[in-house]
Order: sequence, then C-alpha cells, then structure tokens
Amino acid sequence: MKLTIPEHIKNLIPYPPGKPLEELEREYGITGSIKMASNENSLGPSPKAVGAIAAALSNLHRYPDGSCYYLAQALAAKLGVDAGQIVFGNGSDEIIALLAAALVMPGDEVISSKPSFLVYPKVAQAQGGINRVVPLNKMHHDLDAIAGQITDRTRLIFLDNPNNPTGSVFSKEAFNAFLAKVPESVVTVLDEAYLDFVDHDKRIDVRDYLAGPKPVVGLRTFSKAYGLAGLRVGFGLMSPAIADCLHRVRGPFNVNSLAQIGALAALGDEDHYQNTMTMTKEGILWLSKGLTALGLTPLPTQTNFFLVDLHQDGKAFYQAMLKKGVIVRPMTAYALPTYIRITVGTAAENERLLQAVSRTLTELAA
Repeated sequence: MKLTIPEHIKNLIPYPPGKPLEELEREYGITGSIKMASNENSLGPSPKAVGAIAAALSNLHRYPDGSCYYLAQALAAKLGVDAGQIVFGNGSDEIIALLAAALVMPGDEVISSKPSFLVYPKVAQAQGGINRVVPLNKMHHDLDAIAGQITDRTRLIFLDNPNNPTGSVFSKEAFNAFLAKVPESVVTVLDEAYLDFVDHDKRIDVRDYLAGPKPVVGLRTFSKAYGLAGLRVGFGLMSPAIADCLHRVRGPFNVNSLAQIGALAALGDEDHYQNTMTMTKEGILWLSKGLTALGLTPLPTQTNFFLVDLHQDGKAFYQAMLKKGVIVRPMTAYALPTYIRITVGTAAENERLLQAVSRTLTELAA
C-alpha cells in the first residue's frame, strides 16, 4: 500500500493501555488479583444501574437515543442547568476530542500541563494543532506560566482539576485570577473527572462561568464516583453556543443505549454514591498513614487515588507487586520514574495492598 499519512498522525503516540487482568494473571501464574491502577470505583457499579441494564438487554436491536433525552433531563434537573448546556460523550474523553475537532485547525495552539491527562496533547496533534505543554510547579498547575503561553493562535486550554496523576487542585481565587488573563477567544476546559471526591470548600463551580464572557467548559464522567467505567459515558457543561459546535461534529449515536440507561439509574442511587464517598475518604486516610509509616511519600490528594514517591525505580516496584497479585500504575509514561499511582480500594483491598507494599520494599532492599 502507498498510503499518504500526515506527519502529525504518523508521529502520534498511541495511548498506552494496560493489559487485561486475566492476561496478567496468566502471564504471572497468579489468581485472585486486585486491580488498583486505573482509578476505578472498587465498590463496583450501582445495583440499580445493573438492574436497569439487565432489563434493557432485549432492546439491543434498537438504535440509542441520539439526544440522550432522559439522561439529559435528569442531569439538568440535578445540576440546575439547561439541558442545552450538556453534551454527552463516549466517556469524557470523547468530549475532549470533540472540542479539538470543533475548535482546532492545523497550526492552532492548545495548552496543557505536564504531567496531566495524556489525551489532551493527542487530540490537539490529531487535528494538526501545536501543543504548548507547561510543566507542573511543585505538582500543581502553573497557572501563571500557562497564561504566559497564550498567543493569538491559542484555541483551547486544558486544566484537569484535580490533576491526574498528582491529585492536586487549584483554588477558585487562583482560577479567577488566571481567567482574567485569558482572551475571550480562548476556551478554558476544566476537566473535573474527580470532582465528586474534592472537599466542598475546595471546589470550583463551573456553572458560575457558563454564561460569562470568558468561555469555560466543565468535563465530568460516570466512570469514577458512579462506577460505570466500562460503559463509557461522560458529559460536558458549556454554553449553548459551544454545545452547538460539538453537536455538529459528534456522531449521531455516540452514547450507547446501555450507557444511557445505566447512567440514569446510577444518578438516582444516592446510597451507592454516598457509600463510595465514605469508602474513598476512609481509605485515603488509612492508606496515607500506612504508606507514610513504610517510609514512602504519598502526595496529598483530592481524588480517589494517590501518587506515591517510592524513592526508587517505580517500574521495578510495579513488576514486583504484580507477582503478588496487586496491580498498581507505574508513572514512567508521566516522566515520574520513582512514583506509582494507587487507587483507593475497599478496606480489604487496601489492607492487602499495604501488606504487598511492605513485602516488596523488603524484597527490593535485600
């Protein structure tokens, strides 16, 4: 074949996926593993969501509702916004890609931080855009440096708040000062995938900015707090004008039927949501004390995960943990070679993880 592939596509590095749990167990000859690497909800999905999905299986021959009507109405009522300010996607990842597809032309610039969610620079490059990547400052977004990178070609700024992988947040006051420096032609994207886990006094309410002169988009997901990562359903909160642009470029049935049904049911299961919050908060406190006692440095977090400085090679540590049936995330892809990322699990999972960490530290020190 003599395909003509644009250079910006040929140079695009695919997102690094993890191996399936079953394949890791086969490869390492282990069973009963626990996965604490992908920031999933260890309680699993809402039982109400599972029941609603099971009841809908006989309708799989029908196309999904392209407007996500019932989910949009329920979410709009819960959040106090107009349904026209919500755009749903196949995970919030798709909203990120739709923003780039709608707003970025070849040669336009997109600003993000490093490290942060790896998808931001990928979607910009896929559109032929130019990435301006600003290093974190002491594991926090450097908002002053980001503002200093804005030019007349800047179209999008991505800020994951909380940041992935550090778990850090910036304040509303800092965001307001930053936004004052951003031109009205630039869309600022607050990726709030982990907002549910943030202390209420540390939250920024993106709804306060939707009608303002500076365009701000908030991204959220049902993958984390609601435990529906396998269904892939996320959404963006934005002005109707930006929503209209995204609807022009999105696929007609981009959120499948089961995802819509599951998300609607999960949205109404307050008990499961609160159980998730309790499990996460208690797990953060317990794991933080335990990891610190072992001589490691877990960073303060406003999420359901920890970034942990091992003070040694993170990839070797990850591989040693695998042999014990505990899967964590090495941070080599984020240019943090001595760190791992650990998802908060159930009490039993947290205890098993801490025991595995202790044994691994002893083995690697021998």
